[in-house]
Amino acid sequence: MHEVPPPAEPLSAGLKQRHLTMLGLGGVIGAGLFVGSGAGIAVAGPGIVVSYLIAGLLAMLVMRMLGEMSAAMPASGSFSVHAERAFGRWAGFTVGWLYWLLLVVVLAVEATGAAKIANGWLPSVPTWAWVLLFMVVFTAANLAAVGNFGEFEFWFAALKVGAIVLFLVLGLLAVLGLLPDTDPVGMADLTGHGGFLPHGWDGVVSGVLAVVFAFGGLEVVTIAAAESDDPARAVARAVRSAVWRILLFYVGSMLVIVTLLPWESVVPGQSPYVAVLDRIGVSGAAQIMNIVVFVALLSALNANLYGSSRMIFSLAERGEAPAALTKVSRGGVPRPAVLASVAFGFVSVLLNLKWPDSVFQYLLNAVGAVLLVVWSLIAGSQLRLRRRLEREAPGALSLRMWCFPWLSWAALAGMAAVLVLMLTDGAARPQVLWSAGATGVVLAVALGREWRDRRDRLRNLGRQGR
Repeated sequence: MHEVPPPAEPLSAGLKQRHLTMLGLGGVIGAGLFVGSGAGIAVAGPGIVVSYLIAGLLAMLVMRMLGEMSAAMPASGSFSVHAERAFGRWAGFTVGWLYWLLLVVVLAVEATGAAKIANGWLPSVPTWAWVLLFMVVFTAANLAAVGNFGEFEFWFAALKVGAIVLFLVLGLLAVLGLLPDTDPVGMADLTGHGGFLPHGWDGVVSGVLAVVFAFGGLEVVTIAAAESDDPARAVARAVRSAVWRILLFYVGSMLVIVTLLPWESVVPGQSPYVAVLDRIGVSGAAQIMNIVVFVALLSALNANLYGSSRMIFSLAERGEAPAALTKVSRGGVPRPAVLASVAFGFVSVLLNLKWPDSVFQYLLNAVGAVLLVVWSLIAGSQLRLRRRLEREAPGALSLRMWCFPWLSWAALAGMAAVLVLMLTDGAARPQVLWSAGATGVVLAVALGREWRDRRDRLRNLGRQGR
């Protein structure tokens, strides 16, 4: 097994189990669900329930594989470290840098989105000032003890999870006609208006493409687990509790929406949750959902800044990023890594504010399909490392992948299918092509470094032999 060196200076163990559990639950609940789900409903109709079920099952399989490896071999670099152990330095370098780039680019979308909502509340404060405020606040939180990050995320996630649970309860009561001035809705909106699959299975497939990336973000919990008192146990418990509840939240809320609303009434870009709350008579629904989306964006901003800093710190520890980024404060915080991540995040925000439809759009396309690259390497790493762990450290397998290796291969096939479908979709094709280009550049750098290191070793051996 490829050995990954231990950290020169340990990170803090300041995250508690409740932090990780709530991070696992809330880390994936964001604007992609509350607002972006409207686009999926528009293309799939009520069939969006099946789309979310398929995408959610794929995400569950990936998280189970990642959880297995992270419980057996906890590391702040998570899947980047696992890829290096499984395939070599080139794999760890490639997936680590791609994921870091993904987080710092998406960070700009979240900061700008939250700033636009805040600007709507206080128009006298310009968008750029809100962005600056958010970046400064969360940079300060991440530069302090890791427990600060954990507390921020705990309460952010608690609000999001609470909002989803309340929505499901109100929605179910409305479906049954148990709310004031409501009658049971029956199946009219589910089976009418063109049927449950108004656009056939093609619509379901299009829905999968529209929603699969909403499940990105679950990976951060395995990165965070390395900074808990008992990483192996903590990540196993967090993954177990998170994956099926996330599926329940996503699929359940979609079922409520398409049962209570005619699917044609859902407008892409507008929150279907607001439409449902209006439908059942919740006053101020739009403003309530604005607050929830605002919190979701800030939560994702905080989590992405944390995840990107730990990923680049792990890369630096393994010699794949500048050594200066390995420095850790007395409190166990990799402050140079945090500052490096937020610096690029600021650059991304400036590009988003200045050239949202040109320069930044190219950058966003370049990371659009990177999540599938990351997930594919997670699956490949698990297939390779599971056999080694069974031979060398079977006791470390406290969390096991279901039906190994068949479901691991099924997950890989599912991700390949999504990529092929994206290539056939005119709107998604640029993301695949640009992401393939970005992946090719990073991979070329990784292989070039390996070739250079091998050449240097051979030269040194030649000199020693003289």
